[in-house]
Amino acid sequence: MAWYRGFGITEIIFLAAFVVLYAVYLWRVIRIARSLKTPFINAFIKVFLRTLIFGLLIVSLLGPSFGESKKEVKSVGKDIMVCVDLSKSMDALDIPPTRIEKIKHEMKNIVDAFNSDRLGIIIFSGEAFIQCPLTYDQNALHLFTQALNTGLMPIGSTDFGPPLQLAVKKFAEDKTPAYRVSSHIILLISDGEDFGEETNEVIQEIENEGIKVFTLGIGTEKGGQIRAGSGFKTDRQGNVVVTKLNPTSLQSLAKKTGGKYFEINGTRNDVSRLINTISKIEGELMDARFVDVTANKYYYFLMAALILLALDVLINIKTVKI
Repeated sequence: MAWYRGFGITEIIFLAAFVVLYAVYLWRVIRIARSLKTPFINAFIKVFLRTLIFGLLIVSLLGPSFGESKKEVKSVGKDIMVCVDLSKSMDALDIPPTRIEKIKHEMKNIVDAFNSDRLGIIIFSGEAFIQCPLTYDQNALHLFTQALNTGLMPIGSTDFGPPLQLAVKKFAEDKTPAYRVSSHIILLISDGEDFGEETNEVIQEIENEGIKVFTLGIGTEKGGQIRAGSGFKTDRQGNVVVTKLNPTSLQSLAKKTGGKYFEINGTRNDVSRLINTISKIEGELMDARFVDVTANKYYYFLMAALILLALDVLINIKTVKI
């Protein structure tokens, strides 16, 4: 049996008060009985009953816990690495307020939806870097998500190869005895065509590993301008640059790896469908630990004390018989 709290000064004060008061009570009853030359044995029945009530109240105050003390809790989940394109085209205005701001908003929903899974964030354009390693810490994920902006990456064309390769590398470094690739997922978010030359080699490696890649395209067919200072970004000829969603590479990548393509455009938002699709994928055993499950059973002792107290009130016993 375990106890919620130890026998402390509060219990000592209550016990001392009880002993002193009943010692005084017994002394008076015995003195009166002797002066009247009558029996007083019944006084001890009440004392015994009330001592039992007091003892039960003290035990309930201490909070006894008993029964099964440990229980195995298994944590089952998935590892999801989110690769976010931070090339300058993600500042386009065709998805208000901008593409990247819309993604940051939807990333919050994605993080909240997979609160029992480990998520990581990779940022990329022509290169790729770990923004947040795989973690269960939702506060950290929200913090890193809010920090996403195109200024974090050097200027360069979009290349899917580096983020995919980095994600595969991080999954491989984190292998455990219960490792199962079906629970490892890559979510790649971008608005543009892949200009990388090594993407096909990485895709082949991903296929060999059995990792699914889900892609989320953002943008519109009409396209949008990219704000630059007080105006808009222009090309070398001085023409305003208009960037459009090019989903072909994203669709091809998802299809080759057994994943699916989703899209955010002016009239369509597939994030809920994306979340539902990934949620259906079976997770793996991530962790197993024993936790303390003993509960405070004070109410058993309190109930017994109340029943005895009711009997004490209802049953009258003459302590001094004349």
